Amino acid sequence: MQIKQKMPVIAKLLHEAKRVLFITGAGISADSGLPTYRGIGGLYESKDTESGIPIEIALSGITMRNNPDLCWKYIAQIEAAGRNATFNDGHALLAQFERLLPKAWLLTQNVDGFHQAAGSKNLIEIHGNLRWIHCTMCHDRIPFEPTGEITCTPRCVHCSGVMRPEVVLFGEALPTTAIDTLQQEYTKGFDCVISIGTSSQFPYIAGPVFESAHRGLTTVEINPEETPVSAVVDFRLAMPATQALQHLMECYLHLRA
Repeated sequence: MQIKQKMPVIAKLLHEAKRVLFITGAGISADSGLPTYRGIGGLYESKDTESGIPIEIALSGITMRNNPDLCWKYIAQIEAAGRNATFNDGHALLAQFERLLPKAWLLTQNVDGFHQAAGSKNLIEIHGNLRWIHCTMCHDRIPFEPTGEITCTPRCVHCSGVMRPEVVLFGEALPTTAIDTLQQEYTKGFDCVISIGTSSQFPYIAGPVFESAHRGLTTVEINPEETPVSAVVDFRLAMPATQALQHLMECYLHLRA
């Protein structure tokens, strides 16, 4: 089935659904000018960083504790890549779907905060949000709004402790609140799960797709690249996120007219 033929079918299934889960990765923010971290146009597409270590080590909880300067070097690169960016039409369309559908939730592994800025309310930021930092000693919490290049590790103005972003670094546990919310909502059931712009490398990102496919529920993947879930979804749309969501919204609104 061609993509143009798939769109009305997916829109009809969305129209009939009572509960929908959208899952997003870096691909949804690509149209905002943010690079993905791996894959086509990835910020860390090569195996190792310029420091000669994998990005998964540089951006790990162990490195933040033992060598915060190294960890902040790469946090600064991610922050700089998105400093002047904002949410795009893809984020806005997902917020619109939330308003139109009976019940929709959004699970994102992104830390850019764009979904919240676009108006999504039923939002699970499973990896946290880069827009806040807190002190690792006194736990003072402040907005993270640098206006220039980050050249050194931010320090707490109260105790000089190392500041860190409120994001999940590699090797760290996921936030309990986010996990509990995801489990509660997934227990209630979803008629349709749509994965958008994620490499689906993490089990908690790919898991809902695999489980829904196993249960015979509607599954959709929007991604120019193939991923571990590509072979199991009912509908695969090999195209950029915003473009696919625009076509899907047009078909959906036509059904509601």
